[in-house]
Amino acid sequence: MDIATQIAQELNIRHHQVETSIALLDEGNTVPFIARYRKEMTGTLDDEILRRLEERLTYLRNLEKRKTEVLRLLAEMDVQEEGLVQKIEKAGTLVEVEDFYRPHRPKRKTKASEAKRKGLEGLADILLKQIEGDKKALVAPFVDPKKEVETQESAIQGAKDILAERFTDDPEIRKKARKLVMNQGTIFSQNKVPDEERTPYEMYYAYAEKIGKVAPHRLLALNRGEKEGVLQVGFELPDLPIMESILKKNLKHKVLFLREVKESILDGYKRLLAPSLQREIRGMMTEAAEEQAIGVFASNVRQLLLQSPIKDSSVLGFDPAFRTGCKLACVDATGKVLDTGVIYPTEPNNKIEASRKKLAAMLKKCQVKTISLGNGTACRESETFLMEMIRDLDLDVLYTITNEAGASVYSASKLGKQEFPDLDVTLRSAVSIARRIIDPLAELVKIEPKAIGVGQYQHDVDQKRLAVSLDGVVEDCVNLVGVNLNTASVPLLLRVSGLSKKTAENIVAHREETGLFHDRKELLKVKGVGPKAYEQAAGFLRIPDGDNPLDNTAVHPESYKATKSLLSQNELELGDEQALKSLDIEAQAESLGIGVPTLQDIVQELLKPGRDPREELPKPVFKSGVIDLKDLKPGMELEGVVRNVVDFGAFVDIGVHHDGLVHISELSDNYVSNALDQVSVGDQVAVRVLGVDLDRERVSLSMKGLK
Repeated sequence: MDIATQIAQELNIRHHQVETSIALLDEGNTVPFIARYRKEMTGTLDDEILRRLEERLTYLRNLEKRKTEVLRLLAEMDVQEEGLVQKIEKAGTLVEVEDFYRPHRPKRKTKASEAKRKGLEGLADILLKQIEGDKKALVAPFVDPKKEVETQESAIQGAKDILAERFTDDPEIRKKARKLVMNQGTIFSQNKVPDEERTPYEMYYAYAEKIGKVAPHRLLALNRGEKEGVLQVGFELPDLPIMESILKKNLKHKVLFLREVKESILDGYKRLLAPSLQREIRGMMTEAAEEQAIGVFASNVRQLLLQSPIKDSSVLGFDPAFRTGCKLACVDATGKVLDTGVIYPTEPNNKIEASRKKLAAMLKKCQVKTISLGNGTACRESETFLMEMIRDLDLDVLYTITNEAGASVYSASKLGKQEFPDLDVTLRSAVSIARRIIDPLAELVKIEPKAIGVGQYQHDVDQKRLAVSLDGVVEDCVNLVGVNLNTASVPLLLRVSGLSKKTAENIVAHREETGLFHDRKELLKVKGVGPKAYEQAAGFLRIPDGDNPLDNTAVHPESYKATKSLLSQNELELGDEQALKSLDIEAQAESLGIGVPTLQDIVQELLKPGRDPREELPKPVFKSGVIDLKDLKPGMELEGVVRNVVDFGAFVDIGVHHDGLVHISELSDNYVSNALDQVSVGDQVAVRVLGVDLDRERVSLSMKGLK
């Protein structure tokens, strides 16, 4: 297989782009580095395409490795089947390779293997091919008590067992059967709990749908419902068409032992093929559903990580709770903790006045104008308290609801303890909630991505695949934004291209021992940072007040000479917008001996040195009022923020603690096949209330006709 050609066709990119990208990856270059600093070589492939290329490269190389292994095993077994080697070499998937290997794979003791041991394989061929003759005479030579074949009936049964397994193992039959199941089969479920019992799986208590039409999120819901013992899931397969296809392939004309052959087909299908197909199809469906769910989760995580930061402002993190009290933490614009405390404005304590006094004193002491309120338990009650306090005391303060998913994970983590050894675990959560609006990316990288809580069924999918995908997203986001070399934590640094956990720790230790970095070249003095690591990482590390202004940009040190020549030849300075925009990029690139894409990136950096790409994105929604779920009425139009996007729609925070669902059919006046094409996490949207279910605390919303 020409892997580069295969990938080029799949991703609809040019062959040389794939070949070059593969070579760069094999040389140890990271995806962010290739996407940003090797554009001329790859034809400007972005990080998402490169991630998909890398994933397919791994799969196809594993496929080739498995082909080699299977061919070696077949050679050792001296299998001489005509055309088998060519079929395996042309196979495009691991499933195909295993199908071709299956008939020859050593098996544990089976009915067929026992029959073969008794010498009945020749009789199986007679059953399948003999057109005429005397049945008893044909079977008689195979009756041999010494081989444990006592009667003609037992001989025929053994031959049927061989045929049953032969039909089941036939690669063409299995391929055709899978296709029939996917096109004609049905998946169904029924409840294993009483009909009246309320569970999240009620819609699946009596459910049936064609396999080919099952939405990924429904399949994952069925899997979870079955795992939790609420549902029983099964398949209705197109039995007759599959058995007819087996008969048609193996019998071209009427044979003497037609009844016996049909019995072997029925036995093989029911006993071997049908159960195998159900396992395979369920696995294939689950794999496809997981891939979709992981893709949705990855997209949501990307949007969440790239939320616009709130700079130059102190923030109070408010972690709501009932019995144990609401935890407070004031942090300055850099995230340094200024003050902490606990108040009890909610049930069962209701210490409203004391809580107001304490909170007002903290706001004044730390000069806070912004409150970040976690969206967990007691959020609505805490929001009401805040709104009334702001109104009654006429405070110049705004608040925003912040997704607090994973804050408790961070606060109890080893890193949380290292950062704040003297703080109670609950107060660390309040610090995290505050920091999440100061710099969402820097704070969220401290948390395992799947704990961030913006996916669907993320705990039900393959955790290794999920981790690889999300780690890639986090890495791409960190490198897109860039990292301040003099303030970055170890969790943030280890996401930088080319840096490992050890080198990240060494950078922080070096900083603590020798002071701040003043030049990117000083990185080479850090233990473990060699020329390759420096090449991969340098462009993504920033030094805002360093000796070289270019160190605060995404211009790579390898391009410093060309950049300085560009500035001197044209008598330009950083930030000289009019002059930089008027440059003839192609002529300048030729003059400097660098590629056009690289020069375009350099000019963008010179236009806004030290720019943060997140600053162009919408800011968090700040407010000073609150409404209750029971106040919502159908037809009301509200502003909200998209908190999560899933296959079937989007969940929108409209300020009532319980996010409302905009079903995919209500996202637009036009047909929407993928919710992510319409909205993203963090989007500010206008919605209309369609309905409110107070018992279930559910709100249905629409975006139709609204902008």
